[in-house]
Amino acid sequence: MISSVFLFPYWLVLRIRHALYDSGRLKSVSHPVPVLSVGNITAGGTGKTPMVEYLVNLLQGRCRVAVLSRGYKRKGKGFRLVTVEDTADLAGDEPLQIKRKFPDVLVAVDKDRNHGVEQLLALPEEQRPQMVLLDDGFQHRRLKPALNLVLVDYNRPIFKDNLLPVGRLRDLPEQIRRADVVVMTKSPRYLDEWERGKMRQLTRLRPSQPLFFATLKYGELLPVFRWEADKRYIYSKDVFLFSGVADDRPLRVHLTDRYEHIAHKRFSDHHRFTHRDLRRLAQEVRRNPRALLLTTEKDAQRLLHCEKLDPEVRRRLFYLPVETEFLTWEEGEAFDELMCRNVPEKEPGSLLF
Repeated sequence: MISSVFLFPYWLVLRIRHALYDSGRLKSVSHPVPVLSVGNITAGGTGKTPMVEYLVNLLQGRCRVAVLSRGYKRKGKGFRLVTVEDTADLAGDEPLQIKRKFPDVLVAVDKDRNHGVEQLLALPEEQRPQMVLLDDGFQHRRLKPALNLVLVDYNRPIFKDNLLPVGRLRDLPEQIRRADVVVMTKSPRYLDEWERGKMRQLTRLRPSQPLFFATLKYGELLPVFRWEADKRYIYSKDVFLFSGVADDRPLRVHLTDRYEHIAHKRFSDHHRFTHRDLRRLAQEVRRNPRALLLTTEKDAQRLLHCEKLDPEVRRRLFYLPVETEFLTWEEGEAFDELMCRNVPEKEPGSLLF
């Protein structure tokens, strides 16, 4: 009851804003190329970056695709084309991660998404994208995408959560009905039809809304600093994990099957590591001479340009790459086909790059 009263002003603002867009009093802008928005209703932790990377991998061979992100917590302002030489301060950690993983794909940042799309379409014809992936665009209603893909954490049903700051919801849960496609992320690897139906019911989707179930798949350990890493630490049974992401529970669960002793330090999402943090990491390394030092791929982007990182930390510092994986092959095929319906047709004999 207290939380309902406390959250009422936020609820009212969101309700009015959506009503203005739904009625047409506030306008949504369409663009000449398809824009595929990947978003969520929960604040962080639904696996947007692995999903964007999945879509880049799916679409880059079919058309010239660009990724447009806000570049959360970056110091720069305005539109910027991200390069592999950028820092997380300039580009944001998630856009930088995507660019380094897909160096041939256009990645841009701009808080104003419409302006960002316009800038991408103003590029020379040989660079101009034929499709734009909008990272975290569900609440950005000034832009009208060709398709709204919304991710929901299987472990956090949106209608059992509260708005920020009491809960994790950044938007009204009923807005899920605006989604064209919904993916339930971080799902258990095996779900029967009853469990799938129960989650559809809990999410209150319309019968016409496609619902898919996906999980996270972790890759092999990779060094943050390739030329300085001591790969012998990969075989250690002790690990010290530190992370600055919204939800690192799946990673910690994954590690329990691999390591005997796990120490853990958690920072806030998109945490900018201070000199004090770096000194504490060095102290932790010295207290645990046999332990592997482990972080997330997103955190690694923010650490790469930390000049005062202790050499011993650099030797032992690794990350685990993560990707989206659908629960069944057939489900993945159906999802891919649905996403590719928005891909513009290529002219016969045309080259993408």
